[in-house]
Amino acid sequence: MAIATNDLDATHRFYTDVMGFDLVKTVVGETMEGGWARHVFYDTHDGGLIAFWDIHDETLPEFDPSISRGLGLPGWTNHIAFNAPTLDDLATARRRWQDHGHEVVEIDHGWCTSIYIGDPNGIMVEFCTTTVDFTDDDRAEAQRLLVAEQPELEAPPTITMHKPTTATASV
Repeated sequence: MAIATNDLDATHRFYTDVMGFDLVKTVVGETMEGGWARHVFYDTHDGGLIAFWDIHDETLPEFDPSISRGLGLPGWTNHIAFNAPTLDDLATARRRWQDHGHEVVEIDHGWCTSIYIGDPNGIMVEFCTTTVDFTDDDRAEAQRLLVAEQPELEAPPTITMHKPTTATASV
């Protein structure tokens, strides 16, 4: 996944310090429009990379880098989810976020548990731990709900708010 940012310093600090990812590659080159761009890549430690564009091109308009807000959607709509293999890994990520000054939203969805915060670009990020093994019955139910004209609503999930352990968020 590659996303544009308009604050590379804050984005870099967030993804290295708060998320715990490692910067592994930076590529700098011309844009097709005549400017230049820096493309930075971070190892997410789950077998993948996330990249950010730092674009310097006078022909492009100013932009909102939020992948939801820029479309007029709520911030929770489009978000980036990363795997936390175990609930212990999820708790470690939550404490890291709290120690960097973030209030963390934790949701037990019944089949997975997730934690959420926002990055400096207005993008919600998530760590998620799957807590059940999916069965053939689960797959059949998923297919039924996919095509149901008006599917029944599920009960709301359990939400826990975790206060930061430091005074202000560092990004």
